Amino acid sequence: MTTTNGGAAWGAERRDPSVAANEATTLRSFLDYYRDTIRIKTSGLTQAQLAIRLAPAELTLGGMIKHLAFVEVYWLVEVLAGGSVGELWASADWEADEDWDWHSAVDDTPDELCAMFDEAVAESDRLIDEALAREGLETRSVKKSRRQEVPFNLRWILVHLIEEYARHAGHTDLIRESIDGQVGD
Repeated sequence: MTTTNGGAAWGAERRDPSVAANEATTLRSFLDYYRDTIRIKTSGLTQAQLAIRLAPAELTLGGMIKHLAFVEVYWLVEVLAGGSVGELWASADWEADEDWDWHSAVDDTPDELCAMFDEAVAESDRLIDEALAREGLETRSVKKSRRQEVPFNLRWILVHLIEEYARHAGHTDLIRESIDGQVGD
Protein backbone atom coordinates (compact mmCIF):
# COMPACT_ATOMS: atom_id res chain seq x y z
CA MET A 1 0.00 0.00 0.00
CA THR A 2 1.83 3.07 -1.20
CA THR A 3 -1.01 5.46 -1.91
CA THR A 4 -0.61 9.07 -0.87
CA ASN A 5 -3.23 11.73 -1.22
CA GLY A 6 -3.17 14.64 1.17
CA GLY A 7 -1.52 12.77 4.03
CA ALA A 8 1.41 10.56 4.74
CA ALA A 9 2.08 7.65 2.42
CA TRP A 10 0.61 4.43 3.75
CA GLY A 11 3.13 3.30 6.33
CA ALA A 12 5.14 6.54 6.35
CA GLU A 13 5.98 8.54 9.43
CA ARG A 14 3.42 10.96 10.75
CA ARG A 15 4.03 14.49 11.95
CA ASP A 16 3.31 15.47 15.54
CA PRO A 17 0.72 18.23 15.89
CA SER A 18 2.15 21.67 16.55
CA VAL A 19 2.10 22.75 20.20
CA ALA A 20 1.71 26.44 19.39
CA ALA A 21 -0.72 26.71 16.46
CA ASN A 22 -4.06 28.48 16.23
CA GLU A 23 -7.25 26.53 16.97
CA ALA A 24 -8.09 25.54 13.40
CA THR A 25 -4.54 24.39 12.65
CA THR A 26 -4.41 22.47 15.93
CA LEU A 27 -7.66 20.64 15.19
CA ARG A 28 -6.62 19.82 11.64
CA SER A 29 -3.17 18.66 12.69
CA PHE A 30 -4.63 16.29 15.29
CA LEU A 31 -7.07 14.95 12.69
CA ASP A 32 -4.19 14.40 10.24
CA TYR A 33 -2.13 12.76 12.99
CA TYR A 34 -4.84 10.18 13.61
CA ARG A 35 -5.50 9.67 9.91
CA ASP A 36 -1.81 8.89 9.52
CA THR A 37 -1.93 6.60 12.56
CA ILE A 38 -4.58 4.52 10.80
CA ARG A 39 -2.45 4.48 7.63
CA ILE A 40 0.62 3.34 9.57
CA LYS A 41 -1.19 0.68 11.60
CA THR A 42 -2.83 -0.88 8.53
CA SER A 43 0.01 -0.62 6.02
CA GLY A 44 1.72 -3.59 4.45
CA LEU A 45 -1.02 -6.11 5.20
CA THR A 46 -2.70 -8.51 2.80
CA GLN A 47 -6.43 -8.65 2.15
CA ALA A 48 -6.63 -11.73 4.39
CA GLN A 49 -4.75 -9.98 7.20
CA LEU A 50 -7.00 -6.91 6.92
CA ALA A 51 -9.96 -9.28 7.48
CA ILE A 52 -8.63 -10.87 10.70
CA ARG A 53 -10.78 -10.36 13.78
CA LEU A 54 -9.62 -10.17 17.34
CA ALA A 55 -12.35 -12.19 19.06
CA PRO A 56 -14.88 -11.62 20.42
CA ALA A 57 -15.11 -8.32 18.52
CA GLU A 58 -16.10 -8.20 14.85
CA LEU A 59 -13.70 -5.34 14.12
CA THR A 60 -11.11 -5.79 11.39
CA LEU A 61 -8.44 -3.44 10.14
CA GLY A 62 -10.01 -3.41 6.68
CA GLY A 63 -13.36 -2.60 8.25
CA MET A 64 -11.69 0.18 10.21
CA ILE A 65 -10.34 1.78 7.03
CA LYS A 66 -13.70 1.55 5.27
CA HIS A 67 -15.65 2.75 8.31
CA LEU A 68 -13.42 5.79 8.75
CA ALA A 69 -13.71 6.62 5.04
CA PHE A 70 -17.48 6.58 5.50
CA VAL A 71 -17.25 8.70 8.66
CA GLU A 72 -15.27 11.33 6.71
CA VAL A 73 -17.80 11.36 3.87
CA TYR A 74 -20.84 11.34 6.13
CA TRP A 75 -19.75 14.17 8.42
CA LEU A 76 -18.17 16.48 5.87
CA VAL A 77 -19.95 15.78 2.59
CA GLU A 78 -23.44 15.02 3.89
CA VAL A 79 -23.73 16.79 7.24
CA LEU A 80 -21.49 19.84 6.75
CA ALA A 81 -21.96 20.49 3.02
CA GLY A 82 -25.39 18.91 2.48
CA GLY A 83 -24.15 16.73 -0.40
CA SER A 84 -24.64 13.08 -1.26
CA VAL A 85 -22.35 10.48 0.26
CA GLY A 86 -21.82 8.95 -3.18
CA GLU A 87 -22.77 5.74 -4.91
CA LEU A 88 -20.67 3.34 -2.87
CA TRP A 89 -22.30 4.39 0.36
CA ALA A 90 -25.75 5.27 -1.01
CA SER A 91 -26.25 1.86 -2.65
CA ALA A 92 -25.27 -0.11 0.47
CA ASP A 93 -28.10 -1.95 2.20
CA TRP A 94 -27.70 -0.28 5.60
CA GLU A 95 -31.07 -1.60 6.77
CA ALA A 96 -30.01 -5.21 6.24
CA ASP A 97 -26.62 -4.59 7.87
CA GLU A 98 -26.13 -1.38 9.84
CA ASP A 99 -22.43 -2.27 10.06
CA TRP A 100 -22.11 -2.79 6.30
CA ASP A 101 -18.95 -0.70 6.12
CA TRP A 102 -17.25 -2.95 8.67
CA HIS A 103 -18.49 -6.24 7.23
CA SER A 104 -18.14 -5.57 3.49
CA ALA A 105 -14.47 -4.60 3.74
CA VAL A 106 -13.44 -8.26 3.56
CA ASP A 107 -14.31 -8.09 -0.16
CA ASP A 108 -12.07 -5.07 -0.80
CA THR A 109 -8.40 -5.29 -1.69
CA PRO A 110 -5.84 -3.30 0.28
CA ASP A 111 -5.41 -0.95 -2.71
CA GLU A 112 -9.18 -0.40 -2.95
CA LEU A 113 -9.42 0.36 0.76
CA CYS A 114 -6.46 2.77 0.64
CA ALA A 115 -7.88 4.58 -2.38
CA MET A 116 -11.33 4.77 -0.79
CA PHE A 117 -9.86 6.23 2.39
CA ASP A 118 -7.55 8.69 0.63
CA GLU A 119 -10.35 9.91 -1.66
CA ALA A 120 -12.63 10.48 1.33
CA VAL A 121 -9.87 12.36 3.18
CA ALA A 122 -9.08 14.52 0.13
CA GLU A 123 -12.75 15.47 -0.32
CA SER A 124 -13.07 16.15 3.41
CA ASP A 125 -10.00 18.37 3.40
CA ARG A 126 -11.39 20.32 0.44
CA LEU A 127 -14.66 20.91 2.29
CA ILE A 128 -12.83 21.89 5.48
CA ASP A 129 -10.75 24.40 3.51
CA GLU A 130 -13.91 25.90 1.99
CA ALA A 131 -15.65 26.12 5.36
CA LEU A 132 -12.64 27.72 7.03
CA ALA A 133 -12.49 30.29 4.22
CA ARG A 134 -16.18 31.15 4.73
CA GLU A 135 -16.77 31.49 8.47
CA GLY A 136 -13.92 29.58 10.01
CA LEU A 137 -14.71 27.13 12.78
CA GLU A 138 -18.10 28.79 13.22
CA THR A 139 -19.27 27.56 9.78
CA ARG A 140 -22.60 25.81 10.34
CA SER A 141 -23.58 22.50 8.80
CA VAL A 142 -26.42 22.18 6.32
CA LYS A 143 -27.77 19.17 8.20
CA LYS A 144 -29.04 19.65 11.76
CA SER A 145 -28.41 17.55 14.82
CA ARG A 146 -31.19 15.00 15.35
CA ARG A 147 -31.02 15.51 19.12
CA GLN A 148 -30.82 19.28 19.38
CA GLU A 149 -32.26 20.25 15.98
CA VAL A 150 -29.60 22.88 15.36
CA PRO A 151 -26.71 22.86 12.88
CA PHE A 152 -23.29 21.64 13.98
CA ASN A 153 -20.39 24.05 13.73
CA LEU A 154 -17.19 22.97 11.99
CA ARG A 155 -15.36 22.98 15.33
CA TRP A 156 -17.74 20.33 16.73
CA ILE A 157 -17.42 18.20 13.59
CA LEU A 158 -13.61 18.29 13.71
CA VAL A 159 -13.53 17.41 17.41
CA HIS A 160 -15.97 14.56 16.75
CA LEU A 161 -13.79 13.23 13.92
CA ILE A 162 -10.72 13.38 16.17
CA GLU A 163 -12.64 11.47 18.85
CA GLU A 164 -13.73 8.84 16.31
CA TYR A 165 -10.20 8.37 15.00
CA ALA A 166 -8.61 8.31 18.45
CA ARG A 167 -11.01 5.61 19.64
CA HIS A 168 -10.37 3.46 16.59
CA ALA A 169 -6.60 4.05 16.65
CA GLY A 170 -6.58 2.16 19.95
CA HIS A 171 -8.45 -0.70 18.31
CA THR A 172 -5.91 -0.81 15.48
CA ASP A 173 -3.07 -1.20 18.00
CA LEU A 174 -4.62 -4.33 19.47
CA ILE A 175 -5.65 -5.90 16.18
CA ARG A 176 -2.32 -5.21 14.44
CA GLU A 177 -0.34 -6.65 17.35
CA SER A 178 -2.48 -9.80 17.24
CA ILE A 179 -1.74 -10.23 13.51
CA ASP A 180 2.02 -9.84 13.32
CA GLY A 181 3.27 -8.56 16.67
CA GLN A 182 3.84 -5.02 15.36
CA VAL A 183 3.64 -2.52 18.19
CA GLY A 184 4.35 1.17 18.42
CA ASP A 185 2.72 4.47 19.13
